[in-house]
Amino acid sequence: MQQYLSLIKFSHTIFALPFAIIGFFLATQYFGYDFSWQVLGLVLLCMVFARSAAMAFNRYIDRDIDSRNPRTAIREIPAGVISPQRALLFVALNSLAFIITTTYINWLCFFLSPVALLIVLGYSYTKRFTHWCHLILGLGLSLAPIGAFVAVSGEFSELLPILFSAIVLFWVSGFDIIYALQDEQFDKDNQLHSVPAEMGKNKALTVSVLLHFVCALLVVGVGLYAGFRAWYWLGAIIFIGLLIRQHQLVKPNDLSKVNLAFFTTNGIASVVFAIAVLLELFLA
Repeated sequence: MQQYLSLIKFSHTIFALPFAIIGFFLATQYFGYDFSWQVLGLVLLCMVFARSAAMAFNRYIDRDIDSRNPRTAIREIPAGVISPQRALLFVALNSLAFIITTTYINWLCFFLSPVALLIVLGYSYTKRFTHWCHLILGLGLSLAPIGAFVAVSGEFSELLPILFSAIVLFWVSGFDIIYALQDEQFDKDNQLHSVPAEMGKNKALTVSVLLHFVCALLVVGVGLYAGFRAWYWLGAIIFIGLLIRQHQLVKPNDLSKVNLAFFTTNGIASVVFAIAVLLELFLA
């Protein structure tokens, strides 16, 4: 089990899961839809199944690429810890479990489940033909809040959860570019596409800053649009501050703190922002 948790980087669930919880409680607390422990549990299961399928598929598709990259050669498949066949079976089982779980939520979630899988699994191919692959990853994770909202509401009826999804889209795209700085030369040498490989470190960091600037504007816009008060704005200030902090940590000529910026800073940002939004929804 530990090997498969490592394969899918289960700890990285911390990026999208808090936003799924935001989407769920936005529906129940802000818009007044009925609360259900069962639906909440099913939403969390969907998150786990979809993300597990996506990460395992990425490792399966990239197994040959990973074996050539010194940074990734220790991953489970190229290292021989998990066979490609077992990884693909893991993908199939999690994909099937995701679809089956949606049938217990509502029919809209069920009919949209193949679309969601197409996006989160399809991301793995995008680095082969577009340097904007980071946006596809952001799109995949951005399904979390709107998906959780639809699980409760059974309809696309409100703008607010879509705005939260947009926050995730620009936030994730921006920090994924920072993470991709580590493989700039490798991607060039292997005809792989990324913003750093296409534009170089300096311009890539500029693009990341611009994406996070849009993200910050959306965070502010959501607060104004929804009429949120103190708790939300406290979370917004911390979230935006951590966006700024990660760009202070990473320099074109010094990538030693990329992992700190990528995982620690963004993990804290996601959790703190979600807690602040929940406090706003329950206490305001």
